[in-house]
Formats: sequence, structure tokens, C-alpha cells
Amino acid sequence: MIVLTGNSLTLKEMSNILFNYEKVTASDDSWKRVEESRKAVEQIVKENRVVYGITTGFGKFSDVLINPKDVEALQLNLIHSHACGVGDPFPELVSRAMLVLRANALLKGFSGVRKVVIEQLLKFVNTGIHPVIPQQGSLGASGDLAPLSHLVLPLLGEGEVFYKGNRTNALEAMTTEGIFPITLTAKEGLALINGTQAMTAMGVLTYLEAEKLAYQSEAIAAMTIEGLKGIIDAFDEDVHIVRGYPEQITVAKRMRGLLEGSKLTTKQGEIRVQDAYSLRCIPQVHGATWQTLNYVKEKLEIEMNAATDNPLIFDGGKKVISGGNFHGQPIALAMDFLGIAIAELANISERRIERLVNPQLNDLPPFLSPEPGLQSGAMIMQYCAASLVSENKTLAHPASVDSIPSSANQEDHVSMGTIGSRHAYQIVSNTRRVLAIESICAMQAVEIRGADGMAPATKSVLEEGRKRIPFIEKDRVFSNDIVEAENWMRNAFSIDEIKKFEKGAIVEERV
Repeated sequence: MIVLTGNSLTLKEMSNILFNYEKVTASDDSWKRVEESRKAVEQIVKENRVVYGITTGFGKFSDVLINPKDVEALQLNLIHSHACGVGDPFPELVSRAMLVLRANALLKGFSGVRKVVIEQLLKFVNTGIHPVIPQQGSLGASGDLAPLSHLVLPLLGEGEVFYKGNRTNALEAMTTEGIFPITLTAKEGLALINGTQAMTAMGVLTYLEAEKLAYQSEAIAAMTIEGLKGIIDAFDEDVHIVRGYPEQITVAKRMRGLLEGSKLTTKQGEIRVQDAYSLRCIPQVHGATWQTLNYVKEKLEIEMNAATDNPLIFDGGKKVISGGNFHGQPIALAMDFLGIAIAELANISERRIERLVNPQLNDLPPFLSPEPGLQSGAMIMQYCAASLVSENKTLAHPASVDSIPSSANQEDHVSMGTIGSRHAYQIVSNTRRVLAIESICAMQAVEIRGADGMAPATKSVLEEGRKRIPFIEKDRVFSNDIVEAENWMRNAFSIDEIKKFEKGAIVEERV
């Protein structure tokens, strides 16, 4: 059971909630803060004070006063009118993450919602009822208004949900679990949808998958080095210490660990003096991606524990401030950066694939074919990889550099962070496919060389891969192999063996 406090949620805990379906609850202290904040809202309504979103309309309608008897209608109208998302739904895990993140933000006690609202979010998480939320329609400022409105609908007994593997009517799933719809009162609709939880939830899932992919890319690259009789000297720690980037140093250490004991690697001058950049510069390129991952992790963990709605309530209601914490710029930039960094893992992987299949660049059978000429072997798999990296280049164009005014120019600068997070996720998916192709080619190459000469670490990767993707003895429908390799990487490719090599990595420059 993960205890939400509003302040301490980590990516590791989110991983357990998403992939292990860990249940969630709230801390006692957070409930006290929620109750105090709610009393402040009720006092504002009672005194008929002019406070944005509580006794006024929204956006450009912020100067329209609302009669106290209409506060419930105001909140329901807000949800209905803002639930205008379009396109395919977010992955179900993103919906689950949105529920958790919205609950965690409200538990900070600056939003003024009732306890029952947050309890409803937690019930949905713990029973596996996940709202169907269209991916398109958010500008990433004023909150993820459209996606979060679709998140709220099922709390009210409306809309659709994913439940036990099916897409179904929300009220039916709720009835099965004994959950009753709630009615929103003053400020609650606004508090639920004024936030960055769509882009952040998409960012959390993207980061968790990207981190795993980054580790896997090193093991696959190590097999490629063996398949090409790569030069091990380039990973010598002295080379990387004198540059000074900790992530580069650590990648080089992991590469040395993965290749330790290999009889398929070479030393400088044995076959050639130096390798191409796609082999020699793995620590520099992959290390830079790890720098980005570390940056993104920091920003996500801040945002996961942030109060992002508007207005925010302080000092028991004495201070109610309309600010801009709903603006997604920090996550927008982080997601664009993440997409670019992961696209580079695909770019360098595709170049390694080319070196594995191109007979002008190696001494292996052309295109790793079992019968060159009659059988094409891996020729078109490289085409596929090239297509994916080219697609990534268009997806990596930063979404955050765009803005378009909305709400009659009241909301005149927006982040487009949700678009950035969606594109980053697509880039991760494409990159996994490119690395799946590299794994197929690398396994073929090392077995042509002789698997007995492999390092123990890479050989264990080969053995796991061969349980799913057989040696290419003749041409077959390789699309099936790519899907199999992709599923292996997503679900069964362990990174524990890779991670163990980073322990004790030297990060200080030698004197």
C-alpha cells in the first residue's frame, strides 16, 4: 500500500502503482489539511466573497458573478463543457496515473475540495476503474482542461472507463464495485481539472519506459560490438574520467562489465586502429541521454507533488490567490528534451544496424543472410529502422516552442506540454522497435562469429532472446520477429544484470 501525502510521491512508487497495481491510501496529516482548506471555501461561499472559480465564472468569464444557489450547477457545467477531448484514448496506465496524481495534488490541502472527492479518486485506483480519456485537446496551460474533465466524468457516474480489460459504461463498473457517483460543490470541478496531470502522467509512463530502454540499449549495443569485433579500448575508464561527465563514465563502466570475458572483442591495432563513432562513442552518446533522463526525473518528481490548480487557498482562506501553477512549461520542456534524447538512442542504434548488415562495412555475410542473393536476410529490417528514426525526427520537433492564445486572449501563452509528452511516448515506442531490430541482427552476428566466445553477460542476453527469436536459417516474415523482440524488451528483458555493473563507478577525475 502506497501512502500519499501530497509531498513525497516518487517515480519508484508510481512504477509499483502502475505496473504492480499497488493500492493507494492517504496519510492522516493530509486529510487534516484537506478539511481545513475545505472549511475556507465554505466560508467564502457563505460570505459571498468574490473569488475566482468559487463565486465567479471561468477564464474570460472571471468577471461574471455567480449566485450562491448556482455553485453546484457551475461546477457541473464546467465539467460538461470542458469534456471535449478527441482522438484515441490515453493508454490505460496513463489514466491510472492521472487518478493518482490528481489525488496527490489535492491532498496538499491548497485546493479546497471535500474529502469525499479525493476518496472517490482513490476508490477508482484501488478497484482498477480507469476513465477513458481522449489524448487530444489540451493546450497544456489553464491545466489539462479537456483530458482532466474526461477523468472527472466517471466520478460523477458519467462517461466510459476501462474495467477488467473492457471498455464499458462508468456507472456499470461503479455499481459492480459498490461505488456511488458524487456531486461536485463549490470549487471542486475547477480544482479537479486545473492541473498538469495529463502531461505529467504521460510523462511518468514515458520516463519509466525510457529508463528501462536506455539500460537495454547498452546490452544490445554490447552484443553488436561482439558481432563486429569491436575495439574494447574505447571504454577504458581513463578516457571518460578526463572528460568528467558522471553519466558517460558510468555507461563506459557498464559496457566494460557487459563485455568482460569476451573473446569476440579486439584491441587497438589487432584488426583496425579505431571503430566508427556508433561503436566508439556509445558512452558519450548514451551518457548524454542519461543526463537528460536525470533532468526529466527531477522535474517529474517535483511536478508529481505540486499544487497546480487555481486559485490556491492559504492561511485558512485569509489569502486566496489566482496564480499560474497550472502552466505546464516545466514539463513541456522536459518532455521535448526527453523525446530528443531517446530519439538519439534510435539514431545511433540504426547506424549500428547498418554496420551489421552492410557487407562493405564488415566481414559478415551480406545482410546476415543465410544464402546471400537467394535470401535477403536482414536487408529490409534496416529499412524499417531507418523509417522509424526518420519518423522520430519529426516527432522530436519541440512542442513547447509553440503557443496559441485562447479564452478570448485571456490565456495568451500556453505550453503544449501534453502534445510534447505524447510525442515523447511515441518516440520511446519507435526507439524500442529500432533496438528490437538491432537485437535481432546482433544475435545473428554473434552466432555467426561463435556464441562460445561471448562475454557471460551478453551470452545470457542472447540465450533469453533466443527463447523468442530463432536464428535466421532462411527468410521469414520478419515483422513477427520484430514484434516478438519488442514484447521481450517491454515485458521480459531484465535490466538487473546490466545495472549491477554501474556500482562503484568512478566519477572523480584522477589527480
